[in-house]
Amino acid sequence: MAAPITKKQIKELPVIPYEKIRDHLKTGHIFFSSGSYTFSGIIQRLTKSAWSHVAIVYRDHELGRVMILEAEPRIGIRLIPLSKYIRDYKGKRRPYKGQIVLAKLNFDLEQEKLNKAISFGLDELTRPYDNWEILRIMTRILFRIGKREKNKNYICSELVRDAFAKAGVIFPFNDTYISPQEIWKDSRVEIKYRVL
Repeated sequence: MAAPITKKQIKELPVIPYEKIRDHLKTGHIFFSSGSYTFSGIIQRLTKSAWSHVAIVYRDHELGRVMILEAEPRIGIRLIPLSKYIRDYKGKRRPYKGQIVLAKLNFDLEQEKLNKAISFGLDELTRPYDNWEILRIMTRILFRIGKREKNKNYICSELVRDAFAKAGVIFPFNDTYISPQEIWKDSRVEIKYRVL
């Protein structure tokens, strides 16, 4: 299990330059971020976690690209170069405001299973982000009610959960929501690098 971690502890992890680890990143590695933005803070408070975002690394060997498959507020499901987070987040010529940690499953998935996970995510490209899900999660937490509906939109952790499910990896979660924290604390997830 990736041990419980605070934002302060994340900041104390050594930062490894992206250029040093880029060649070691593989499809199926898991991207976690602890943002210092207003929306990130809301997610962190709601889930009592340092994490505000989770995504999947997709490495395209033919093109030599390392991408992040994610569900992003106001944008939806997209692929974005990991380097954009590190150098030019949102086209503002500065890095993501927060910390980024890469983790992996503590076992190797067969390539065929990884392909199913990524293919699922690619099929979902441009599907909308579920902007109202955060409010629904807050309501479910406050009133202790389970999630009743499944819609076609995603928040980041739902995308990661559903993609990995296609590869046969089921992340347990409570009946109220799944957040980056539920994926982080899974016993099969282990930390690899802090890159920002």
